[in-house]
Amino acid sequence: MSSEGGRAWNRREFMGAAALLAMVVGVPAGASIWSKVEDGDAPTDRQRAMIREVAQIVIPKTGTPGAGEVGTGDFVILALAHGLDGTRDPGAAAAIPAGVPAPRRPDGSLRYLDWLEGELDRRAKGNWAGKDAAAKTAALAALDAEAYAGDGRAPHPWKAIKGLILTGYYTSEVGGSQELRYEPVPGRFDPALPNPPGTRAISNDWTAVDFG
Repeated sequence: MSSEGGRAWNRREFMGAAALLAMVVGVPAGASIWSKVEDGDAPTDRQRAMIREVAQIVIPKTGTPGAGEVGTGDFVILALAHGLDGTRDPGAAAAIPAGVPAPRRPDGSLRYLDWLEGELDRRAKGNWAGKDAAAKTAALAALDAEAYAGDGRAPHPWKAIKGLILTGYYTSEVGGSQELRYEPVPGRFDPALPNPPGTRAISNDWTAVDFG
């Protein structure tokens, strides 16, 4: 997942993600977590609600809470502000088609939340936040299809956001130990185990982080 953009996370980035997640999970709404964010990167109320709902669409509630419900939206905001997974790279905006607004920081890097807010409104032909669930999902699905068109290797801002949603969710307690299984003592090695439909993956097996 984290290598969607062609690179794996290194150990420093992973530890940064873990620290950010610890700041977000369990913090009451409106608390001082945004004191960790520069003024220009602090989200508006609309953006915070938007990324929460986007996260929930990407990983909806099933037998376990969805990504929006466990605070993944706030994780994404903080991760973007701190440049996790290369999101402060000025080259990221180059993937945006000509004619589409690409809001940037003074250092040239893309303001992902501003971009996503405008992109969803554009695709929804109006206020994305005010549309019904089907229209919201359709707009996001169209953006996702565009981002992964062709062989899916071309860089795209949505890939970075989606990757952070997945990372935030599956490193949360719900994602890592309920949606997935966590086995601190996995037991003996057995090369042939039953794997019926619905079997949950084991979070211990996650190998998306490059610790080299």
